[in-house]
Amino acid sequence: MTNKRKKSGFVAVIDSGVGGLSVVPALRAALPREDLVYFGDAANAPYGEKTVDEVKKIVDGIVGSMIEDGAKAVVLACNTATSAAASFLREKYKDVPIIGMEPALKPAAEAKEHPRVLVMATPLTIREDKLHSLAEKLEGEADFVLIPCHGLVESVERGEVKGDKVKKLISDILSPYLDGADSIVLGCTHYAHLRGVIEEVADGVAIFDGAKGTARETKRRLAEAKIAKRCGKGSLTLKNSSLEPGYAELCFRLLERLKGTEPKRSARTDRICRRRFCTTARSTGKR
Repeated sequence: MTNKRKKSGFVAVIDSGVGGLSVVPALRAALPREDLVYFGDAANAPYGEKTVDEVKKIVDGIVGSMIEDGAKAVVLACNTATSAAASFLREKYKDVPIIGMEPALKPAAEAKEHPRVLVMATPLTIREDKLHSLAEKLEGEADFVLIPCHGLVESVERGEVKGDKVKKLISDILSPYLDGADSIVLGCTHYAHLRGVIEEVADGVAIFDGAKGTARETKRRLAEAKIAKRCGKGSLTLKNSSLEPGYAELCFRLLERLKGTEPKRSARTDRICRRRFCTTARSTGKR
């Protein structure tokens, strides 16, 4: 692939469903000239309840197809996919920048002198070494409590991001750990859609996520590889593997809750990875 062709390519953004949409505003702010193609693998959600090998195989298929389709870089907007597959993907696709989600443990640790930090994450993310290694590097700066959060991804995938049912679910997960907590790290991009309810349950505890850090790293990697676009206005295309009625509307609704990412609507289908991926929206970035 020539450098000119690389520059004209798109940045693929991948998640197990709608969670990674929470990273899109930061990416668009950092990369206003880049075309973003978001793929939500709702048909295989949640990744956090699968094995590492299962997630690795699924994500490899998606990433390979996106690269064949013209992706010049890949953002794994999914903490679980990052933990399970990022190292493998970087080794396999050496010529393509692969950017993963980095849990915001360091900003949380630096916010206060030796804080007690609650880290909300999927069971798979907590089982893997990546999160533990990061916490160990910062163990002298903060006390980290890793909390496996069953059911939250599924709630977001159903479009349940507020209300009494969601509040009870989050309260049941967090309440045993809130006493003395100084901050909460959202270790899954799905959880950012629940931020309002988490703030209500946590009542004043500072909340951190890794979206802006991932966007900054993506911008840096594109510049380093000399494949960043220097002119024009970027676009946003949404694709997903779900054929469930109403799923496209859920994507629109969640995006519309995120400032500055209002998509224009269209309907078309592509065939990649031997499966039907439904393009649910396209935004030209015009206001």
